[in-house]
Amino acid sequence: MSLNKIEAAQGWRVRSTQDLAAGLFMIALAGLALFLSSDLSTGTLRQIGPGMLPKAFAWICAGLGALLAFNSLRYNGERLAGWSWRGVIFVLGAAVVFGLTIRGFDVGPLKVPQLGMLVSGPLVVIVSGLAATDVRLKELVIFAAAMTIGCALLFKYALGLPIPLAPWLLGI
Repeated sequence: MSLNKIEAAQGWRVRSTQDLAAGLFMIALAGLALFLSSDLSTGTLRQIGPGMLPKAFAWICAGLGALLAFNSLRYNGERLAGWSWRGVIFVLGAAVVFGLTIRGFDVGPLKVPQLGMLVSGPLVVIVSGLAATDVRLKELVIFAAAMTIGCALLFKYALGLPIPLAPWLLGI
């Protein structure tokens, strides 16, 4: 008897709890995106509205999540296990650090000046890189410098976005 006949004989049951959980999470995320973008006009394909892209991505995410959840019933896979909070904390923390340092902020007595891309870029790469357990600091610093230069060239010069590079040093 082939493997497919053995799996078919067992009926519909969850064979990969990790895939099922990921699929249901993607469907829930898509539902949230559809709810939050419900007041945006979709427009037409000739004249695209501000809600077209978020709604399209939400439907694609929901479809892929449903496909992933369906495949968890068909194929054997990993069991749902806990995850490391280290990755969640450092990656989300890096996004917060970037948001607070790129333009600066002041809350009561705490005041952080506008640091710009030349400081915020390497900070976000280094902080998010600490999420990995096998990180090498030398490689991370080289990668941070390369990404910062690439982002500065892309966003500031190629796309012309008003992102400050180093207002504390160069005034740009």
